[in-house]
Amino acid sequence: MKPVDPRLLRYAGAARAFFGFGAVLGLAQTACIVAFAWLVSSSVVDALHGATPFGWRLVALVAVVLLRSVLVWMMEWNSARGATIAKSQLRQQVLRALPRLGPSWLSTRSSAAVTTTLTTGLDALDVYFARYLPQLILTALATPILVAVLFLFDFASGITVLLTLPLIPVFMILIGWATQTAQKEQWLKLGRLSSGFLDVVEGLSTLKVFGRADRQVTRIRSVTEEYRASTMKVLRLSFLSGFALELAASLSVALVAVSVGLRLVSGDLGLGVGLFVLLLAPEAFLPLRQVGAQFHAAADGVEATEEVFAMLAGAGAGVAVAEGARDADGTAGSPTGSRADGRLVVNDLTVMYADTAAVRRFSAEFAAGQLSVIVGPSGAGKSSIVAAMLGFVPFGGSIELVGSGDSSERKASMGLTARPLGRADVAWAGQVPGLMAATVGENVTLGSEHPSPALVTRALALAAADAPDPALAPSNRLGVNGAGLSGGQAQRVAVARAIYRALERGCRVLVLDEPSSALDRETEARLIAGLGQLVADGMVVVVVSHREAFRAAAAHVVRVGAPIAARTVTPAAAPGTPTGTRRIAVR
Repeated sequence: MKPVDPRLLRYAGAARAFFGFGAVLGLAQTACIVAFAWLVSSSVVDALHGATPFGWRLVALVAVVLLRSVLVWMMEWNSARGATIAKSQLRQQVLRALPRLGPSWLSTRSSAAVTTTLTTGLDALDVYFARYLPQLILTALATPILVAVLFLFDFASGITVLLTLPLIPVFMILIGWATQTAQKEQWLKLGRLSSGFLDVVEGLSTLKVFGRADRQVTRIRSVTEEYRASTMKVLRLSFLSGFALELAASLSVALVAVSVGLRLVSGDLGLGVGLFVLLLAPEAFLPLRQVGAQFHAAADGVEATEEVFAMLAGAGAGVAVAEGARDADGTAGSPTGSRADGRLVVNDLTVMYADTAAVRRFSAEFAAGQLSVIVGPSGAGKSSIVAAMLGFVPFGGSIELVGSGDSSERKASMGLTARPLGRADVAWAGQVPGLMAATVGENVTLGSEHPSPALVTRALALAAADAPDPALAPSNRLGVNGAGLSGGQAQRVAVARAIYRALERGCRVLVLDEPSSALDRETEARLIAGLGQLVADGMVVVVVSHREAFRAAAAHVVRVGAPIAARTVTPAAAPGTPTGTRRIAVR
């Protein structure tokens, strides 16, 4: 483990202020330590020589003690403040990074593990800031200064301290190697415990149906026991580490004390200098000894920050690789009006997951004013194409908007324009509704700064969710994950949310992934009719679906994973959908 990860200073600006103010406090504390040792030793010598100790030295000694107490309190305040702000900054950056990482990244990780990292894991930074880093600051500042003062007053004691001081870091390194594996294992088991418990809670109804709920008690108990054993192993190593460091420090101070005692007896060293050295020697070892003792207490926080830094680095890399992955580029135009010349062009799209190609050299065009449907067998890459359109995965090739929404003046001066598709251009509903514990209206207007009740009503109507069903009323309050709605109802609310975004923000492209998989034929027909109205307004509507109703209503069908190079589609008439024969090139 690095003493201080430089990425902490980059991602959490509060850490820089913490170190700056902590350095000032550390220097002040060091001055108080030296002043205290000198005042005590000189007062004792004066008392032995018959001088009254109740002079200015005693007043100064009380002042130094009070000042050091205040400095210790300020160091604790600085630590608490730095930890609180740093945790907040890291959490905010991760929450901003998660949309850039996208669902494809989250699908490869346990949501419980990510949640544990951002909650319990980052909360462990309190110990890291409160105990570990202050001692690290004192080690970097106080220890060299105190050793220099010892050299100045007693060269022999300074040499002894300088030679024995490296024993503590050597023990820290040896014990750190032994405990690193145990600490990582403990953190992984905490993630397994969190994920396992969440899986059981989410799948409890299924487990009850198949009579396997009782077995999960044994499984959870087993995982909990593993975590307990791992934690106790880390604690045993921590106590062993503390014992070894204390022993090394005590023996080092004992060497200084024996040397000072022998020279005091022989008369080679004055009493005042000897007392001064004996008081300073333990203080020179204390910060480094405390760093070793708090090393294990800070391990959870450091492990959590490693996960956080990996998320932030992954988000940065994803944006750099995927040219189309933009949070909000371009200005979305109005969704209404004539835009028959606008189209979404996908050219040589390739999506790779590790060394596996989910999509290879896919090309297609999706024109405004017609319903486009992507079909193909499961695993052919349909969802990966959608993820690339949304900028959720790195991809090769290009995804561009051509001509859509440009003003007549711009078209006249620049011709038909093309630019990369940005997230501000797309409204989307995935296969999982992803509803919140809120009203139906609040779920539909998610992300809207100025929600419009009229627009909510229209979006629900276009999504075939306007039936006189109390469950779909905008004021109806849902439970966690949309509890209170059936699968089909939740699906339609998610589609209404995408439509609301498209209408409110003027998104030029609407992408729906299996929007009718849980719907009956009548409701599906109403949904297709609602999408037909958006198509008639000139929006690019792309639907991924296995349903025959969508294929029949589409003016443009793109088959993914088909061995043919082209096919001809003669679509059935659909509301707001132009009919005719179109040839589709698929590579």
